[in-house]
Amino acid sequence: MAGSMRDWIEKWDGLGVVVHYDAPSEAWFYVALHDDTLGPPTGGCRMKLYAHPDDGLVDALRLARGMTYKWAGIDLPFGGGKSVIALSRPLRGEERVETLLRFGGLLQSLRGAYWTGEDLGTTPEDMATIARATRYVHGVKKPGEPAVDPGPYTARGVLAGIRGAAEHFLGKENLAGVSVLIQGVGHVGEPLARSLAESGARLILSDLDSERARGLAAELGAEVVGAEAIDTPCDVFAPCAVGGVLNAETIPRLQCRIVAGSANNQLREDGDANRLRDRGILYVPDYVVNAGGAIGLALLGRKRSDAEIEERIDGIREAILAILEESAERGEAPVKAADRRAERNLERKAAALAE
Repeated sequence: MAGSMRDWIEKWDGLGVVVHYDAPSEAWFYVALHDDTLGPPTGGCRMKLYAHPDDGLVDALRLARGMTYKWAGIDLPFGGGKSVIALSRPLRGEERVETLLRFGGLLQSLRGAYWTGEDLGTTPEDMATIARATRYVHGVKKPGEPAVDPGPYTARGVLAGIRGAAEHFLGKENLAGVSVLIQGVGHVGEPLARSLAESGARLILSDLDSERARGLAAELGAEVVGAEAIDTPCDVFAPCAVGGVLNAETIPRLQCRIVAGSANNQLREDGDANRLRDRGILYVPDYVVNAGGAIGLALLGRKRSDAEIEERIDGIREAILAILEESAERGEAPVKAADRRAERNLERKAAALAE
């Protein structure tokens, strides 16, 4: 990665970054606070191995900005933030627990300036551990209990987004017979696959854990593909694993008509949105279609009922339709319309605060 920690922070447009080196675990803690216009910066805690600690910082900065647009796009009173525990080696057992408790202590010292939840590399059990040291964790209903898994909420939102995209782009009032390739059948991909199967979609599954993919495929009557997932013909490609999967190398190989999945930051660079449009592929902006998990945990924290949460998540379909219709009218990539939608909400709240 080119550039230093100073270089990346100087180029960033956020509020600030909390940086802490955790000597016992040799891990770096990053808490990136991007925007608090709508409310306190809020976003998941990512925990993974990085070749260099600064790679974890870059992830935190990029993802925190994405959370600003996610919250603004769905018009909920939270700001953009993200945290990363950048590991130099795997942590297991008591060492992992102690590291998470120290991370929780750091969050507690911020006194609510940032709220966290589950993300890539962390689990509901990890959130329960962090909650032993701080109250600023979404999804933990009772002390000592695991946090609520946001995966099913995220999957419900992706399903709603796929429905909207299929209606707009394929003229389909339902998903019967629509082929959907899910890349990654973990916490989000598995419940998404089950919901799509119930909707009559034709499923194609891919996962680095081939046994997991084959087991789920056998249960749901789906097809399985391996490393050739990008090259597989389908109506909808749903990336539900890592980000950056859409880029100058992979976009020319895609054999889908729509991209709509839960992975964060699916575009490696901004120009990839236009590359998809130029190929006639409809890209549904990831930070809108994958917002179900954020909605679910946020509304749980506000004591909303299951029915209210599901209704709000299902509203992602209408949001996607509005974004796609606006972008079609302007002849632009949908991410442009999604960004404008988020920026309008931010500007409206900023104006109200200035009065």
